[in-house]
Amino acid sequence: MQKIRNIAIIAHVDHGKTTLVDKILHSCSIFRDNETAGELILDNNDLERERGITIVSKNVSVMYKDVKINIIDTPGHADFGGEVERVLKMADGVLILCDAFEGAMPQTRFVTQKALALGLKPIVVVNKVDKENCRPEEVYEQIFELFFNLEATEDQLDFQVIYGSSKQGWMSTDWKHPTDNIFPLMDAILENIPPAPIEEGTLQMQITSLDYSSFVGRIAVGRVARGTIKENMPVSLVKRDGKIVKSRIKELYTFEGLGKVKVTEVSSGDICAVVGIEGFDIGDTIADFNNPEQLEVIHIDEPTMNMLFTINNSPFFGKEGKFVTSQRLRERLFKEMEKNLALKVIETESPDAYLVYGRGILHLSVLIETMRREGYELQVGQPQVIVKVIDGVKCEPVETLIVDVPGEVAGKVIELVTQRKGDLLIMEPKGDLQHLEFEIPARGIIGLRNNVLTATAGEAIMAHRFKAYEPWKGPIPGRGNGVLISMDKGMTTAYAIDKLQDRGRFFVDPGVDIYEGQVLGEHIRDSDLVINITKGKQLTNMRASGTDDNVRISPAIKFSLEECMEYIQADEYIEVTPASIRLRKIYLTEQERKVKGKSLVNQ
Repeated sequence: MQKIRNIAIIAHVDHGKTTLVDKILHSCSIFRDNETAGELILDNNDLERERGITIVSKNVSVMYKDVKINIIDTPGHADFGGEVERVLKMADGVLILCDAFEGAMPQTRFVTQKALALGLKPIVVVNKVDKENCRPEEVYEQIFELFFNLEATEDQLDFQVIYGSSKQGWMSTDWKHPTDNIFPLMDAILENIPPAPIEEGTLQMQITSLDYSSFVGRIAVGRVARGTIKENMPVSLVKRDGKIVKSRIKELYTFEGLGKVKVTEVSSGDICAVVGIEGFDIGDTIADFNNPEQLEVIHIDEPTMNMLFTINNSPFFGKEGKFVTSQRLRERLFKEMEKNLALKVIETESPDAYLVYGRGILHLSVLIETMRREGYELQVGQPQVIVKVIDGVKCEPVETLIVDVPGEVAGKVIELVTQRKGDLLIMEPKGDLQHLEFEIPARGIIGLRNNVLTATAGEAIMAHRFKAYEPWKGPIPGRGNGVLISMDKGMTTAYAIDKLQDRGRFFVDPGVDIYEGQVLGEHIRDSDLVINITKGKQLTNMRASGTDDNVRISPAIKFSLEECMEYIQADEYIEVTPASIRLRKIYLTEQERKVKGKSLVNQ
């Protein structure tokens, strides 16, 4: 029997998790000498590489001292909590990776809490000790305290700590004595992480994630909990609600390096991919054909936010995208629901619009951005938090917000957060920064990031995670300023923008096509203003003065998709196409807005 260790890696965004896995793969020489591996091997979709976050968990596996180590990469962000819980089910231990300066951050805390609750044995890796003014000792104490607060058992509190720098490729048990390889970490994994238990008996395997291949369709991935699974074996698929479907396994694969290898049988403890099972969902159990027994169903965190997705009906409809009909939008959203567990799609009274429920702004924006890159055109409305009634009391999701800012601007940040019904819990120095912790309703976080970054000249580091549902905190002020709205369809001119610069800040450059009802900029007052920036200059004697050629226009403000989602109000949509992101009013003409617009704002 082959010895197996299953280990999940937990880390905050940008603490070096993916780099560490790169180094493990290299040092266990999974690449032939003539293969170039590239960087960030695990984050293999474009969005993940650009944002530096892991969204979907991956599996890789290496051999070290005749032991097969399955490394499961977990998403660090609480918005992808649906992913996290499933992934931890496959592991026997966790590797918790921390930055030697920043310490344990809220996202790490979110996943660590789940891991400790499942009784997994942790190894802590304090990474980036090569950075200046790092504080490995303090971070170690901070993590011990975190474990203690998360009610870890004595066995879990007695954890092994490894210090090192994955960038420079070394790990050691003492940070003052660097080594030249990462084998101390690999040895620690073999010593501390329990081997995958081998359970005899009838087959049980829980499907914890899925892979898709255009050749064979959906592939179930999971860990064999008990018994042995073989090629061509008849099995039962036990659904979440206990319904049983008979099926047969066509092919089996295990993970080796970054790829998969076809095998004839897999025994308990190993992670494998199964081809040939129809109609499965994540959380289902593959069990014995004759007497199937279900494994405990995975509980997934509920969504906390929803958004309206609808087809693009702006005047520029269909110019830039490939997929523009409501049929295509519907198919894509329902397909996403199959593999994205924390997402829920509900049809509305209108055949063109769908309510999409997700875990947070990041979760939903990653979906929109992915669809946009695939060639879809769509419009999305303002994100709304989901309100529940618990014991007759109206409750809303409350989050823990952590902000690290330079001391001199801490006051501004506290003021901004408390205006949005946030409560300051902790304020302490951290290096040359002030560390602030708040509790704030999820509604208050929408749109907060822009304001905080403006107030701190871009120096604030923000992170937040869902805490619980608590009683409704009352009204929260929305956007302070009104917007500038286009009066006409046409192309923007530098001349017109220049003349209107004192009215506000623009989101569009000269020479861009716009349509009536598009949001072009932010008004300096709190009311909306309809403007015409397609007006050219009349040919008059005005030319004679000669000063007209040097029109000075301040550059347009460019919003990312998330910033747009946080910026818009209830009577606005974001139009998303593969080539552009535009803001618009739901009702495009001024007349319609006067008649129908009031009902939207009062909702």
